[in-house]
Formats: sequence, C-alpha cells, structure tokens
Amino acid sequence: MTEKKTDTIAVRTGIGTDTQHHAVVPPLYLSTNYRFPALGDVPTYDYARGGNPTRAQLEQALTDLEGGAGAVVTNCGMSAINLVLSLLEAGEHIVAPHDCYGGTYRLLESRAKQGIWQVSFVDQSDHDALDQALAKQPKLVLVETPSNPLLRVVDIAEICQKAHQVGAWVMVDNTFLSPALQTPFALGADMVVHSTTKFINGHSDIVGGAVIAATSELAETLAWWGNCLGATGNAFDSYMTLRGLRTLGARVKQHQHNTEAVLSYLQTVSAVRKIYYPGLASHPGHQIAARQQAGFGSMLSLELDTDQAGVARFIDGLTLFALAESLGGVESLVTHPGSMTHRAMSDAAQAEAGIAPTLLRFSIGLEDAQDLVADLANAFARLEGDTP
Repeated sequence: MTEKKTDTIAVRTGIGTDTQHHAVVPPLYLSTNYRFPALGDVPTYDYARGGNPTRAQLEQALTDLEGGAGAVVTNCGMSAINLVLSLLEAGEHIVAPHDCYGGTYRLLESRAKQGIWQVSFVDQSDHDALDQALAKQPKLVLVETPSNPLLRVVDIAEICQKAHQVGAWVMVDNTFLSPALQTPFALGADMVVHSTTKFINGHSDIVGGAVIAATSELAETLAWWGNCLGATGNAFDSYMTLRGLRTLGARVKQHQHNTEAVLSYLQTVSAVRKIYYPGLASHPGHQIAARQQAGFGSMLSLELDTDQAGVARFIDGLTLFALAESLGGVESLVTHPGSMTHRAMSDAAQAEAGIAPTLLRFSIGLEDAQDLVADLANAFARLEGDTP
C-alpha cells in the first residue's frame, strides 16, 4: 500500500488496535501507574507522567501527520514552547519573530530579563534583520508562519538553511495551519510545535500542546525533559484531542470554504481599512504561502477604519462571532489582539509588531457561510450607525 494521506492518518490512528475486546475505537487508559512484571523488569509504561498508552497514540498520530520521528504531547501550547526551550543552555541566544504570539513573547522576554537566555525579536521577513540576528550565533530560531495575529508569512526553507549554517535549531509553530495545510519538516525544520487546543482538537473543549521532532535522538531528549518537567499531557485530554483530530481534514476544508465567502464580502466593505490574509494576491507573503502551504487557512485579521469606540460598537453588533481568545474551533471567534492575546506586550512592542488598536483577528468557524456574512454585515451597519 502506498504511503497514507493526511486524512487517512488522522482518522485511522489507533483504530482497531484493541486486542482484549476488539473495540474499533481505542480505549481510554486513565491509570496513573502500571504494574512491573517482575523486580527490575521495567515495562513500557510505569507512571503516567512519563508515558501513557492513550497519549502515545496521539503522539504517533502527530508524528505521522507531520512526517517527524517522534513527539511529546504536553499539557498546553506554552508547555510545548517551554519544553523546546529546555534544550538550551544558560546564556544561549534565541531568535524569535517580533510579532509572535503574545504568550511566547511574554515567556521569552521574562526569561531573558532573568538572564537565562538572550533573545532577539526580529522581523524575519526582513532579510538584513534576520542575517544580523543569525550573526549572533543563536542556538534556536523560532518561526511562526503565518504569524499571530498579522498573518505574516516567511520562507521556512530559507530560514532553515540560514539557521543551520550557524548551527541553530529551527522550531516552527504550525498551530495556524496544522499538518493538513503545512508540513515544516519537509522544508528543513528541526521541531514543530502546536497548541493542540486549536485546529488539532478543533472543538474548544481541551487545552493541550505538542512538540514533534525531526530525529529520534531529539525526540528522546524532548521526552526526557517532558517527564522531568512534568509538562506532559493527561490521558483524557489526549483521548479527546485524538477524537477531534479524526475530523481534521473535513473541518479544515469547510473552514477554508467559509473563509473564502467571508473574504469576498469583507473586500466590499468601505469600513475595512486593511485585510491580513495570505490567500489574497496583494498579501506580501502570498507567493511564499502558495509555495509552502497546501491552503491559506481560516485565520484572518483586519483593521477597521474607525476609533476604539467604533471597534467596541462593531464587536457589540456581532452575534455569531464570540469575543474570545483561542482559535481553530468549530465556532467562529473574534479577538482584539491588543487587549487580549497580546496584552502582555508593551504598547511600544505592539506598535513595533504592527498591532494597531483597531486590529481584529477572526477565526472562521463551521457555521453556514451566509449566516456568518450576514452577522458581519449587521455589525458593520451598527458601526456605521444604521442600526440601534
């Protein structure tokens, strides 16, 4: 049989593996500990922090989907980032995007202030700025593409080539696209991280993360640190994540279908100052995205041509787009990055990253596309004062 496709891997991992009762869906193992067959005979699983059969199935699924050599499922996305950072020695240098996720920025900046690492936040689409940062001989380069929340796209293969020349690992945060639309290992990445809370699970009912490694040696080291730190995910959340993962392909297709309808409408609205979406030919990273992605995803951001009061009025007019953090669930969400996901960044850092006070980020869900467009139209009418 030829190599399995993404949708098949997502659906079939663990299916039909139960040998005790021949259940089609694999059982959930909640046990915290496992019996040793005999003194000195260490079993595959001994204590759930270090390993669990349910978590192992999710780790295998993510490894196969990303094309890696091994994975560690963690208890949240930030644990996944922190796990990767555990590979560094004190004083080593990190290069990160200047517009990365606010939680990642907060962690890196806080640890840098403690003197644990050195961090350079740079616009990785600026070749000169990136080259100057790489000249500092970093140990790790963090990549977000598309970035959160401005959907900037950078060339993963090019960054990996440059980073490897100076002896740095490259970690790519693939949360916004999932392996359904982007596989960074094929472009030279050393590690891929996810907040599995998002598209991987897809139902906004668990919090989790994962690190997938390109080599078995790196995977073993990450697994050791995951156990050491207590960063690993629990069995129930792993079970729920694997359950959500089985519909990844179908969900992503519908997410993108709805996003196309929403974009078509937004491009007709005069109150929209700017749209950030790599699928638009006018987007600076469109050609790179078309080359390294299998689709443009369902995350978009826009700037409203209004003031802060207008932003509040617009949000108040939405009924289907919930004002909430997170993304990638079946429900549509709207987020104000400046006061929500990126509020840990100073005003100066937000301005440097291009996060305007009137910027809104949208996660397009699986509702009927016409209903989503109608909901947006109602909110724009409220913004313009045509409705009470």
